Amino acid sequence: MDKDRLRQQFMKAGFEAEFLAYPEIDLRRRSFAGENILYTSSEDLGLRYKSYVEDVVFGLELQGARLLPPFRFLKAHHNKVFMEILRDILTLDEIKNIRSRYFGTLEDAKRTGWKDGSELVIKGSSGASSEEVYKARNQREFFKWARKLSRVSDWRGYLWDLGRAIRHPGYQRESRHRKKFLVQNYVPGMSKDWKVLVFGRKYYVLERRPRKGDFRASGSGLIHYPDRLPNGLLDFAWRFFTELDLPFLAMDVGFDGSQFYLLEFQALYFGTHTLDTSPCYYGRQDGVWQKVEQVSQLEEVFVHSVVDYLRIARHA
Repeated sequence: MDKDRLRQQFMKAGFEAEFLAYPEIDLRRRSFAGENILYTSSEDLGLRYKSYVEDVVFGLELQGARLLPPFRFLKAHHNKVFMEILRDILTLDEIKNIRSRYFGTLEDAKRTGWKDGSELVIKGSSGASSEEVYKARNQREFFKWARKLSRVSDWRGYLWDLGRAIRHPGYQRESRHRKKFLVQNYVPGMSKDWKVLVFGRKYYVLERRPRKGDFRASGSGLIHYPDRLPNGLLDFAWRFFTELDLPFLAMDVGFDGSQFYLLEFQALYFGTHTLDTSPCYYGRQDGVWQKVEQVSQLEEVFVHSVVDYLRIARHA
């Protein structure tokens, strides 16, 4: 986003915005306790810089800063295992129709197994646009994809570990398949899904269809803004957004004709294409949804969602 536009929008709302790079944050010389901190994440190769971002942001939270969003949502960014842990501990029952098991190694999966004999979706913990997402129709395919997703390419570490095993009889060697992954129930009957972005009271919806012969709609490029939405989609999104108590959110929602399914969600560093190119947004007034034909400006909508959130929190 454009920093000058953001600064101007915050000034109009009576807030002063200060921009800091992560290396400029010195927790010894300055206390951020009680300050509102908006922050972003990273999607660098190997998520090494993201690990650094997590250290700094967690330090801010420990110091008493008010993080938007809270640290747990940074932990869940590009971390589908923790995203599913959040799903498991949330109280909204209607998001529990996706059931997940998560594993730290291939051996973990072999020991505990997956008891369901139906088709499964298996995912790597990081990645976007349906990268590292596969469907397993049987146990053979399950272990094929689990082996692929969990494999660690580290020959130096492998040889070092082998040497330790030779020097120390009885030493248990590290797994060569220790990239975490998760397994979910496959939901048949979903011919498309919806990307829903929420900024405060504005909801933006993009429809996505999978390529021929594929079950994954994310990353297909087959997108459009529908004239009509499935009845109940916006209410489902609204209930989940309200449950999380955040200023903004992105979610992928599926529908099989009878139930909605929360496929994935992110509370920061998500793409804004759905807002940038949408000819409209949806707003809820007294329980009734209205479609507003209007092109939105990202920085303006973003700032309004944050300011509204802070003002509501201030009077809570």
